[in-house]
Amino acid sequence: MITVTLAPSARLVRRLSLGAAISAGLVIFGLTPAQAAKTSLNLGMTVEPTGLDPTIAAPVAIGQVTWQNVFEGLVTIDESGKVQPQLAKSWDVSADGLTYTFKLQPGVKFHDGQTFDSASAKFALDRARGADSVNPQKRFFASIASIDTPDPETLVLHLSTPTGSLLYWLGWPASVMVAPNSAADDKTKPIGTGPFKFVNWAKGDKVELEKNADYWNKTASIKLDKVTFRFIADPQAQAAALKSGDVDAIPEFAAPELMSSFDGDAKLATVIGNTELKVVAGMNNAKKPFDDKRVRQALMMAIDRKTVVDGAWSGLGTPIGSHYTPNDPGYVDLTGKLPYDPEKAKALLVEAGYPNGFTFTIKSPQMAYAPRSAQVMQAMLADIGVTMNIEPTEFPAKWVQDVMKDRAYEMTIVAHAEPMDIDIYSRDPYYFNYKNPAFNDLMKKVQETADPAEQAKIYAEAQTILAEDVPALYLFVMPKLGVWDKKLRGLWQNEPIPSNVLSNVSWED
Repeated sequence: MITVTLAPSARLVRRLSLGAAISAGLVIFGLTPAQAAKTSLNLGMTVEPTGLDPTIAAPVAIGQVTWQNVFEGLVTIDESGKVQPQLAKSWDVSADGLTYTFKLQPGVKFHDGQTFDSASAKFALDRARGADSVNPQKRFFASIASIDTPDPETLVLHLSTPTGSLLYWLGWPASVMVAPNSAADDKTKPIGTGPFKFVNWAKGDKVELEKNADYWNKTASIKLDKVTFRFIADPQAQAAALKSGDVDAIPEFAAPELMSSFDGDAKLATVIGNTELKVVAGMNNAKKPFDDKRVRQALMMAIDRKTVVDGAWSGLGTPIGSHYTPNDPGYVDLTGKLPYDPEKAKALLVEAGYPNGFTFTIKSPQMAYAPRSAQVMQAMLADIGVTMNIEPTEFPAKWVQDVMKDRAYEMTIVAHAEPMDIDIYSRDPYYFNYKNPAFNDLMKKVQETADPAEQAKIYAEAQTILAEDVPALYLFVMPKLGVWDKKLRGLWQNEPIPSNVLSNVSWED
């Protein structure tokens, strides 16, 4: 081998010549260097994921990086919340609802070259439903009794009981397809079939993806070559990064009170959409005084939801009367079921045996909406003689341990992000410690039919029960507050499922 060392001046001339050649080539194709560079995206997020595999952990930030970007499912959920084909190009459901036959896309490969076929799909589903599964939505797969793979492009699921939501659940991040030889390492080095491949994770800073040149879906037109997810917790820093151009977009901006600071900005657009983020103050229904429905109803009637939205989220939110959003099928506005009425609230407390009120503690995670909401509620509850102490609680670790695992709490407040998760009140155990056989029966009944109209009717009944029983104080749905470059196209305005889907994102010429 012969090595030639150039003098510094020669190296400089060579670099300049190369740069000129590249620029000239761009001009020939009708592009300026600035335009040609717009195949990358810097996207900001408030919360850094704890890992990158949505099939083994629940935090939504995981799917917000990898769902539909790195990982795909048999089916997917589009921006309107509808189920669409993906790695399964079609399916057939037997008349009794117990057999699902999927026809899979041919020629699909994982990013490392492993083949996606019925055998790998069976592996992914068996891993999700197995005895050792740590899948955060393991219940999704509980009715799958057995799986057949008659040929590489056919997957057959045999169910033990009809499951009307199965197709919808198969579109979730927890249901994505993972490969046998790489699944164990997906937490830090995710390998999927999606339009983007994992490149690097600099913890505390960023995750980098690059375009998958061998993407199986040839009808897709992936415009971005590189995507960098930047993790910026502080809202002021988020605003500064947007205004300086350090990030191109923050699809979920963390500070509603700063949204007006972008008014009139020539470069940035503000976009307000809807989400499934239901802010509720859950009570431990097994502890006094919260084991008495009259007490729970009194607390609900002491809360003016609109004032909570104004004080906690700058008026940007929709009050709710149950654990359900206006986006969901069968939604009923039940905010009038137990409306704001401090005098009736006091009367209920007297009836329940608390004429002088009582004192309790709310565990409040550090996310901005939680302490703000708690402070507004604290003042309102004081008006009916109830003292609420606020205990800041680190999220997720301490909150999950204290509330979800140990049930060592009286009241807490959190935004439930999972869509259509009204069934959490029938899960045993779950942190509310709420038990209502009639509600549980409805949650079973809704899975016995795949008819959307029938399901909507059942969900309406379930909402009414929760609005009456008040196992949690139902406050508001958070909006999706997006801020991004006006030349950016294709980011989702609405969020039927927590995500940052980038397959249709591009820069305006």
